[in-house]
Amino acid sequence: MRRRMYEIIEKTDGKDKLSLFYDVFMLVVIVASLIPLTFKTEYHVFEVMDIVTVSIFIVDYICRWATADYKLEKQSVWSFVLYPFTFMAIIDLCSIVPSLSAIWPGVAFLHYLTMFRALRVLRILKILRYSTNFEIILDVLKASRKALLAVGTLAVFYILVAALVLFNVEPDTFRSFFDALYWATISLAAVGYGDIYPVTAIGRFFTMVSCLFGVAVVALPAGIITAGYMQEVNRKNVEARKNEEKKED
Repeated sequence: MRRRMYEIIEKTDGKDKLSLFYDVFMLVVIVASLIPLTFKTEYHVFEVMDIVTVSIFIVDYICRWATADYKLEKQSVWSFVLYPFTFMAIIDLCSIVPSLSAIWPGVAFLHYLTMFRALRVLRILKILRYSTNFEIILDVLKASRKALLAVGTLAVFYILVAALVLFNVEPDTFRSFFDALYWATISLAAVGYGDIYPVTAIGRFFTMVSCLFGVAVVALPAGIITAGYMQEVNRKNVEARKNEEKKED
């Protein structure tokens, strides 16, 4: 029975009609749970929607936790211990906690905490569970984690060095080291809000040099992910053709 439950709640390839219905149903529930977030005024109908949707999320979370051994492919009690710490399980929990006050008066104080209320926005990430492209991107990130980690380390090093230089070159412009870090980060991302900028000739020259270096740093992860994505798509297409050929035989 748990095996069948797992097959239903997991994303289907389109052949399992009941699983397909469940996927569509959950997508509708997720979208419905986000509608109240687009209004500043709280209406009674939104409170009802919140209670219904969070109740469905809780049932879904329990079902996924109960079938964690199938999901993690580990036939042991550790599957149920590890599952709550997986990425999507954390997203599911964060989607539930802000609305617990609607169905459990004992935690009504959560309703007044802005941080917990803002967590409801994370519900949109639940949609990623039903996205094939998101699965491919996750596989690409796992396969390219060493290269991406190296680029990330380089980016952090660049931000720290650039911030230290400008903080000491222009102490009047950057009143705190955090301001310098902020400037270095937005310069690396080539955003340039213009709220903080160097005014001396040395500061501007260093900014030009650092921006050129920043463009190269930003381009590296984009190239790594793009190349990995294309390889993963091609691999999946080859696997799909092989599976079709086996069925024809």
